[in-house]
Amino acid sequence: TDMIFKLEKEMIEEASEKSYCDEQMSKTETKKADLEDDVAKMTSKIDQAASKSAELKAQVQELQAELAALAKESASMDNIRQETHADYEQAKADLELGLSGVRKALQVLRDYYGGGAAAAAMIQDDGMLSSLMQQPAVPEHHSKASGAGGSILGILEVVESDFAKNLATEETEEEDAQADYEKITQENKIVKTTKEQDEKYKTQESKSLDQTIAEISSDRETTNTELAAVSDYYSKIKDRCIAKPETYEDRTARRDAEINGLKEALAVLEDETAFVQRKHRSFRGSALTPN
Repeated sequence: TDMIFKLEKEMIEEASEKSYCDEQMSKTETKKADLEDDVAKMTSKIDQAASKSAELKAQVQELQAELAALAKESASMDNIRQETHADYEQAKADLELGLSGVRKALQVLRDYYGGGAAAAAMIQDDGMLSSLMQQPAVPEHHSKASGAGGSILGILEVVESDFAKNLATEETEEEDAQADYEKITQENKIVKTTKEQDEKYKTQESKSLDQTIAEISSDRETTNTELAAVSDYYSKIKDRCIAKPETYEDRTARRDAEINGLKEALAVLEDETAFVQRKHRSFRGSALTPN
């Protein structure tokens, strides 16, 4: 009876243990899978954000290098413009000074050799000049060399024309250089503003991604801590609920225990059988004895 009770009790305990194990294994495996999935998703987000942030930072560095090169180019262009403008101012001053001197010389000579319309006519036609310049004889040292005067005036007018052309050329070149400088300067300002805005937005986006990475990393660390605890519990529940192959010593000990239990049960049965038989014989003997 005790043996049967013991076996029944063990069966009930085993059934309860199996139910407990099935429930705990199922819940733990589901929880573990969910946490692992969460960690994988967060890791993926972190990797994507880190890759994008690194790309943005590289682009910011490239923009900064381009802005530095643009600033250097603009400074060099400014220096060149200042130098060329200074050269122009000097050349202009020299040409204006020379032109003024030549014109004064021409005026003096024209006045000396007849002035006004007569001087102009003299320049165009030396023969006409000679006829216009006819006058009573004067002492030799006071005579005017009309032919030589016309040649000098002609030379000076060529010089005047060259000075005027050179001055006009210098002014045209200066205007063109200034126009090109202003055009390039304006273009550089637009490029600079565009790149600075691009750098600003990319820097902000990179910082925002870094903040997101920090937040997700913190969440992942918390989830990993929870996952470690669940994994530890899962390992323990598996050790408890999943049967392991028995060693030779375990099998021998279990068989010995079963044999001993069977021997005890057999001894109990034999004792009960002998008791019943003795009681039966005693009953029969008393029934056969005469009163």
